[in-house]
Amino acid sequence: MTLSEAADRRASIIDGKSIGAAIKSQVAAEILRMRDTIGKQPGLAVVLVGERNDSYSFVRIKMKACDEVGIASSAVELPADCTEDQVIHVVSNLNEDSSIHGIIVQLPLPKHLDGERILNVVNPEKDVDGFHPLNMGSLAMKGREPFFIPCAAKGCIELLLRRGIEMLGKNAVVIGRSKIVGLPVSLLLQRHHATVSVIHSFTKNPQDLTREADIVITDVGVPNMIRGNWLKQGAVVIDAGTNAVKDPNRKHRLRLNGDVCFEEAVQVASAITPVPGGLGPVTISMLLSNTLDSAKRAYTFV
Repeated sequence: MTLSEAADRRASIIDGKSIGAAIKSQVAAEILRMRDTIGKQPGLAVVLVGERNDSYSFVRIKMKACDEVGIASSAVELPADCTEDQVIHVVSNLNEDSSIHGIIVQLPLPKHLDGERILNVVNPEKDVDGFHPLNMGSLAMKGREPFFIPCAAKGCIELLLRRGIEMLGKNAVVIGRSKIVGLPVSLLLQRHHATVSVIHSFTKNPQDLTREADIVITDVGVPNMIRGNWLKQGAVVIDAGTNAVKDPNRKHRLRLNGDVCFEEAVQVASAITPVPGGLGPVTISMLLSNTLDSAKRAYTFV
């Protein structure tokens, strides 16, 4: 094979940064129109419990993105040893605040707190993360529409749509079944009439199932788990994994790696998301879009 032939067989890179930027620009334009028309803007509140560095980092990224598009954002910080009732009290107050259209409880929470109970208190109409049982259940039921769809799962589908990738009738494999990506994206793929298989820790012969897939979406938290020989020639790969891997050549001795072995997969797939720079920026943009949609609903703004 010549070098040019090898290059031709490499997957095209799905640029999440440019797609995310385009969505942010659309959101910013709508917020400007809202402010000019009715003098209102969307508001997002983040509840942050404890002092995890990764959680602080995620919250800073979200609040910076809000500032860039005109969403008023705020963070309510609670100590790691706070009680469940204290967190619920904060969430309940935010539910009643008419200037707040989106509420995020930053995960993970300290182990002594019942995360499901706390998330269930969030008003489903302000649940911009899409994790409330009413929203997740509505996503699963034909004829029902959730107020919000989980941002990362929504971002996966947005990447496929914006790249013009057909889902109808295609074989799709989702690796992982978390409520953040795996479960909701499998439901979304079914809504787009794909034939969906979900691979999890008890699945036998996951490589064989994955090799039948036209579309592979993975979020398992294991760096480089999905090798090139897992993939069908020409498959489309969305890698939702963000794994910190030791790298002595980097400033902080760490780099981000996906679940997919990119160097191998890029030789087999037709299109693939990089990590970083793939799904991440689009996930943030989906959060902004969800918050805007919530404000539009609250103000009956069309």
